[in-house]
Parts: sequence; structure tokens; C-alpha cells
Amino acid sequence: MSHGPEWHFAERPTIEHLKTMGYGMVPFAEHTALRDGENQVLFRPHLVEALMRINGIDRTSAEATYGELAAISDNETWLKVLRGNYARKVTGQETRQTLRVIDFLESGNNQFVVTHQLRVKAEHTRKPDVVVYVNGIPLVVIEAKSPLNVKDKTGEAFEQIKQYERDIPRLFFSNVFNIVTDGALVLYGATGSGSKYFADWRDPWPKVEGDFPDTLAKGLWCLLEPSRLLDLIAHYVVFEKSETGTIKKICRYQQFRAVNRIVERVIESKHRQGLIWHTQGSGKSLTMVFAALKLKTHRTIKSEALTNPNILVLTDRVDLHSQISGTFVACGLPNPTPIESIKDLHALIRSGKDGHTALSTIFKFQGSKEAIANPENWIVMVDEAHRTQEKDLGAYLRATLPHACFFGFTGTPVKKDDKNTYENFGVPGEGYLDKYGIDDAVADGATVPIYYTGRKTDWHIDEAKIDILFDTWFAELDDDKLNEIKKRGVQIEDLVKHPRRIALIAYDIWTHFKAYAQPDGFKAQIVAIDREAVILYKQALTKVIAEDLKAEGMGPAEALARADAMSACVYSINQEDGKPSEDAHKQEIRTELKAHYLDAEAEKLAKKAFGRKGDDPQFLIVCDKLLTGFDCPIESVMYLDKPLKEHGLLQAIARTNRVSDARKRNGLIVDYIGVSGHLEEALSSYRADDVKTAMRDLDDLRSQLRAAQSAVAALMKPLRRKASEKDGLKAEYDAFVKLLGSEDKWFDFKAKARSFIALYETLSPDPSVLEFTADLKWVANFLLYGTQHFEKRQAFDQMNHSEKIREMLEKHLEATGLSVTVKLRHITDPEFWEDFDPTAKTEEDLMTAAIRKTTELRKTVTERIDDSPHQYGKFSERLRQLLEKLDGAQLSWADKLKAAEELAKDITAEDAAHVEAGFSPGAYGILQILNGFTAGTGCEDLAIRLEGLYTDPVSAPYGWWQKDGLRKSLRQQARSMAHLAGLTQLKEIPEEVEAYALKHFAG
Repeated sequence: MSHGPEWHFAERPTIEHLKTMGYGMVPFAEHTALRDGENQVLFRPHLVEALMRINGIDRTSAEATYGELAAISDNETWLKVLRGNYARKVTGQETRQTLRVIDFLESGNNQFVVTHQLRVKAEHTRKPDVVVYVNGIPLVVIEAKSPLNVKDKTGEAFEQIKQYERDIPRLFFSNVFNIVTDGALVLYGATGSGSKYFADWRDPWPKVEGDFPDTLAKGLWCLLEPSRLLDLIAHYVVFEKSETGTIKKICRYQQFRAVNRIVERVIESKHRQGLIWHTQGSGKSLTMVFAALKLKTHRTIKSEALTNPNILVLTDRVDLHSQISGTFVACGLPNPTPIESIKDLHALIRSGKDGHTALSTIFKFQGSKEAIANPENWIVMVDEAHRTQEKDLGAYLRATLPHACFFGFTGTPVKKDDKNTYENFGVPGEGYLDKYGIDDAVADGATVPIYYTGRKTDWHIDEAKIDILFDTWFAELDDDKLNEIKKRGVQIEDLVKHPRRIALIAYDIWTHFKAYAQPDGFKAQIVAIDREAVILYKQALTKVIAEDLKAEGMGPAEALARADAMSACVYSINQEDGKPSEDAHKQEIRTELKAHYLDAEAEKLAKKAFGRKGDDPQFLIVCDKLLTGFDCPIESVMYLDKPLKEHGLLQAIARTNRVSDARKRNGLIVDYIGVSGHLEEALSSYRADDVKTAMRDLDDLRSQLRAAQSAVAALMKPLRRKASEKDGLKAEYDAFVKLLGSEDKWFDFKAKARSFIALYETLSPDPSVLEFTADLKWVANFLLYGTQHFEKRQAFDQMNHSEKIREMLEKHLEATGLSVTVKLRHITDPEFWEDFDPTAKTEEDLMTAAIRKTTELRKTVTERIDDSPHQYGKFSERLRQLLEKLDGAQLSWADKLKAAEELAKDITAEDAAHVEAGFSPGAYGILQILNGFTAGTGCEDLAIRLEGLYTDPVSAPYGWWQKDGLRKSLRQQARSMAHLAGLTQLKEIPEEVEAYALKHFAG
């Protein structure tokens, strides 16, 4: 049992908080009695008793049910079982009976327990810190580690959870979600989620922050208070299927809060409506799915109002209808019915039957004035609610469904003067039933902030000066053409599509994109003013890119083809496009519009390719399409050359706010039209608080960078930095290590340094970063050095750096000679051994060498144990002792280096032990497994035969590892061979040999 700082600061307080919420504590000593073996995870007595208690069945049936449940190895199937979708024959019944493993209606009829240090045996036996059980079923794994970083989601706890999921998958078959905590911060994520999807449950609604003694208590109550945990299991987890696979998703706090408010309102029936604003990118479609799921299944609620409700989900656009219908179907919602025609709509809503889940566009209500027979049984959820009130659409809807419940959803705030939307969906004085604004999403990491920068101010267009600008820009036009345009009236489009302006901006776009987005594999949209401008940008951009590629040495034809493939145009077709024109320019544009048009299938393929890293197109050039409802995390920049405002502006810029990998810290709007110069005016119809951070000026980031650099500089102030020469930098680094002194100061510096680097990366290639480049190189490379000194491990910061600065930092490492000091060598590298020679080494050099060798050995030992724990597990304790010696003062640095050398030599000897023993590496590895069961005697022949079993193409043909039947047969053969050799652990040995074979003989 661990009694280190993690136990005191995180693990023990977690258990104590759960006990105060009514959880029982299962001590380590009871694990054996509750399980069928160390490789099993269900608490058999708890589950059997629960099955009998909840379902009224006899013990024999309950025991048989336990056996079936113990064999389920699919997480999605387990969720269905948890929700009561499981049936089997029981004693005294002719037909199959539905059996529940959880009583959702009576929380107290379930057994909630917590345990810790649960040893789960596998090839890599693991002991998770804390496991939460309900009725003997493990549902939540909690990993307690210190410290966690909420911003970049780094930390050992996340790695530990991934390792558990890989090494002891049996514990995660029934898992609902996982939690990591450092005793203060509590982050949770669905089974299988990467660290970037772990989130904080920020709002403890219906309680408030002040109701809790600390953040740990709050976070655990939000997720694990028994009735809330049951609600989460019953209604707030979905498996969303797509062409690339299935993703398990669990709700965020705003979705939980909004859905429960909707359900409360339906049950109370006092106010039969509500308005929900959840900002774009925060999972609004999924909120509607969770709402439908709870309203339809309401497993934790008994209410007449929810007996058999009808749900109607409405959108006002075909693309949104397809998107939401797709989400409902993909998430496995019970029987969603997409409505394809007006006739189908009326047939369904006027059938008089209940229990429907229908998805339609609001236009299908056009002209409908006759009320249906059972309107009070309908719950209507309207997406983009503010738009559905236009013309008479809202009136037709309400005439058809009077007395229905109406809930309006919107991804953008409702305008302050939009009385209709507030009236039709809101409650007087309430505003929003639930609000999750732009700042909320950014604070939670659900979206990234959006910044803007104005470019080419000479080419911004002030509509007040349109005639003056026209005379200036079009002075070269002949008089007839000039008069023709002036006669019909100069329009903003005339100026925006000026050929010289388009050419200049296309050049600027390509120059900026190459430096800003392309190095990290991100992509961009170009928003043009109309379809003609789309074509003009396509032509200009292709020309600019082709010229650039030719300058790099590519042949003209290849350069043109490559440049053309880098952008795709997405726009709607027009019947005018096919008509001939006597105007040569107009005819050319029409021809190009036909040539570049993408039909529905081609557009779908282009959008998918745009979403894939490394594939063309790099740019999507649009004017109206894809400015709403297009979610593509890879898009990090939008080049805006269309005078958008209000809802259109908010919708468009949000294309850049989706979370991607760690290198995408924000979306960027590059403004060529001048919108950002009049931002207040463009968004004036909204409440200022709702939109004040919709787009932030890049100047804000420049100020943040300056402040971050000052914070780092303050910590470095006592350090005398002067070295630019090759050998001086290491001395500075050593001096700074001494100056920092303690781990606390190191962690403080590391946090501030990472913030400085992140802001530098975000702004680069903005000229404002140039004055900080020297500091960046010093600080970023010191993190590599400092991590080895203070944490005795390899730093992975460089891996997360943007490509645009990673190369610069690596060049700096090489130029200063520091790469030899900070880059780790592998034990098989001949140069690995050079460090151990103490000749001509100063005390500083000996210290650096000892720390570096220990860091390298830590990595080596971890790799070796992961590869073959039975063979290399003995080195784990020696590594721990070496780390203790490094921190102690008893030995000199020379002695510490010598101890590291001895460990390295012994590992190398173990690597070659199979040769001396006369075995192949595989047979020797299996022998170590067998020796673990037999105290190391007489298994040599069996080890050789077991290796042959898994390497002979006759017994183990290629691909055996992908075929369950063949794997089972191989395990059975291994069991027989072990039995004949006189071994007794006939269940564990085949499992561990198979696990070794999967790692060493598969593929």
C-alpha cells in the first residue's frame, strides 16, 4: 500500500469524501473473498445479492447470470446491461425475463462501495489507486497523482489510466468513465478517452461552490454522488458511430444542467418552454441527444408527464437537419425517424399514437393551421430557434402543435431586440433557461479562443467612401466601362473583386499560411464576397502557389497541378451559370464556375479530405456554404474578405474554434475587409456581455506574451546571462539549476516557461515575437536540462512544440553543443558508455553525467519491464535505489555515476543472458514466465516448445493474433503442454504466454 504524498493529499481524501456520500469501504484484505481470482474484477457476492434483491430471483438464477455477465468483454454491451437491456431465463419462468443490475428509481436499493489498491493480475499486473463499484460492478477508476496540468493535460495520471486500459482491459469492460485527481483538481473522461478530452465539472448545479469545503469534494460530488452517478449512467453516455470508428462520449456539466432543467420543466408543466444558448463548438447537438434520451427513457424518474412522450426535433436548414439526424442515429437513440416530406410529417404527427422521436425541417409545417389531436404530448426542440420565427413559420408550427412543450436551442446569442424568440421560447424575466457562453467554453477547453488581425489596411473598404475609392482604384478603366458602372451605381463588390487587390491578397494569404498554419498541418478557409470572387481567388491562389513551387525547383506542369489541388471551391450552382454571355469576363467566370463546382458527393469527399492531416485541399474557398454547421478541428485560420456582421459573423468565425491537438491554441481570423475595425458596430445588436470575447484582438496576445516573458525573466533575474559562445551555455544552465534549488521553484519556473513558449508559438510568425527569440531558445532548451535534473526523466516538451519553432530549437541545441548534454542515448548505442569515463570530468560534469545516465536508465528499465516483466522486473527496485542515491548526499557524484554504470552493465548482461543459456530471445522470455510459477526448475524444454507453438506457421499461421478462435485453440494447446509438464497454474500460464506472444511474435 502506498503511503507517499499521493496517498495523503489525493487518495485518502478521495476515499473519505466518498464515504461521507454513503459509499462503503472495501479494504484490501477482502478482495480475495469477493473475486473469483486476481485476474477477475467483479465482486461476485455483491452482484449476486443485487440481482436477487432487485429482480426477486433465486440464487441459482443469480449465480448463472453472474457467469454470463462475467463473460461480457464489450464496453457498449455492458452499458446496455447497466441500463437494463438484458434478459435471460430464470427459475420458474417460461420466457426470458429482463434482469436489472442497477435499481435506478431507488438509489438506496444499490450497494455503492469504494476500494483501493485493487490488484488485477495480467501479463502486466496493475493496481489502480481507487475503484468505484456499484452492485459489485467496477464503474469508475480514479487515479491520484500530483500535480495535474488542466491546460495542456499532461501528467503521469493520464498516462497511468491509458496504461491500465491497455494492460488490464478486464477492469474497463464495464467502466463508465475515469477520473484523475491531484487532491484538488478533478478531471474526468469516458472510457478510452485521450487526455485532451478529460474535463473539469466546473458547475455543481443545483448546488453552488460555497456548499463544498474544497474543490476535491465538489468534483467528486458532481460525478459520484450516488443519485447523480446513476443519472449519468442512465442518460448521459452515448457511443457515437462514424466511418472512422465508434467513440464513447459522456456529457459535460452544461449538458447535464440544461437537460435536467428541460426535464424538470416538462414534469412541472408550469412553464412549458425554455431558451438554451450553448455556444458553437460546445456540443449543442449532443445536448439535444441527451435531452431526447432522458425524456424517452427517464430511468431515474417516475412521472406521468414522461409516460410515453413524443419528441420532435426541428431545424431550418437541410444541412443542419442531416447533421442532427446523423448525430441522433449515430448515438443509437431509440428509433429516431427523419421526416423526408410534408406528407410524412402529417402522417406521423396526426397518427394519434405516442412514443415518436421525429426529426424534421420547420419548412414542412408551411401552411399547416389545423391542430393535431394530442399536442400536449409533444415536446419540440428547435435548433437555431431565432431563425425559425422568421416569416410565418413559427405561427404555422404553433397552430399545429398548441400546448406542446417548446425548447429553443441556439449556438449564437439571441439579439437584444429579438422579442419574438424570447416570447416564443423564453419565460418572462428569465432570459435563458440555460446559458453556456463563449467565455465558458474557452475556460473549459471545449473550444479555443478566436483572435483577429487586420491585414493590408490600404485595401480595407470603407463603405462610406466607396465612390472615392472607386475613382482611385479604377482610374485605368476606359470611359465607357467607367460610366457603365457608375450609371448602375458603384457597389462594394466592384471594389472587393479588383484584380490587383485579389492578386495582392492571394499572395499575402499564401505567405501567411506557409508560416502560420502549414508547418503544423493545419488548414484554412477563404471567405469571398460572392461566387465570382471565389473563382478569382482560386485562380490567383493557384498562380501564386505554382510560382512558389517553381522557385523551389518543381517543373511548371507539376507545380500547376499541385497548386491547383491545394484548394477547392464550395458554392451553390446557379441556373445562370450555363448561359452564354457576350461579355468575355462574365463568360470566363461562368465557365470557371461550371468547372470548379462540386456536386453533393464531390463536396462531401472534399470536406473529408480537408479534415485529414496531410491531404489536399489545404484551403476551402467559400462565399456562403460551410459558414455554418461545418465542424473541422483542423481549420485554424479563416481569411475573411466578406463584410459579415451579427449572426453571420459569429457563425462564420466559429469554424476556427474547434479543439484539435495541443498545437492548436486558438483560431485566427485574418481580416482583409475591415470587419475587425468596426467590430462593436458589427455585433451591436447583441448584449455586450454575450459577445465581448467572440473575437479578441491579436494585440491582447502580444500583451500576454510580454507579460509571460516578464514573469520568466523575474525568476531568472539573479542569473548572470552573458554566454553566446558555444561552451558557455551549459555553465549558465548549471548556475540556474543551483539558483532554482528546490523542486517547488522548478515547477513554478516550468509552468511560467511553458506559458511563455505557448504564447510565442501562438503568435509566430508575427513580428512581435522577434525580440523574444533569444529568450525562447534559452528557456525552451533549459526545460530539457531542468527536467533531467529535477525530475530524473526525459522531457517531452519538444514533441509538443509547433513545427515552426521545433526546428529552430534543435538547430540551437546543435550550434551550442548542448544536444550532447540533453539528448538521451539508448543503452544499445556505443556512445552510451562514454559518459561513465570520469577522466578529466569536473564535479559539474560528473553531476550532469550521473543525472543523464540515471534518466536514460529509467527509460531503459521502463521499456524492458514493459517488454518482459518476468525477466526485467528485478531491476525496478535497483532503479528506485539509484534515484534515492542521486537525491542523497552520502555519495559523491563519481560514486553515483559508478552505481549507474553497474546497473547499466547488469541490464546489458541480462539482454545477452539468453545467448549464454543457449536459448533464442523468445524462448528465454517464456522461460522467465514459467520460472515465476515453478521457482525456476525444469521448464527449459517447455519454453522452447511454447515458443514453437506461437512461431511455427503451421500451428500459428500469419494473422493468428486477429482470430479469436485460433487464439483460443493456441491457449488450449499451451494449457495441455503445461499440464503434461506437471505445472498446475493452468489458467494463468496460457494467458501470460499469450500476452508475451502477442507482444513478441505477432505482426
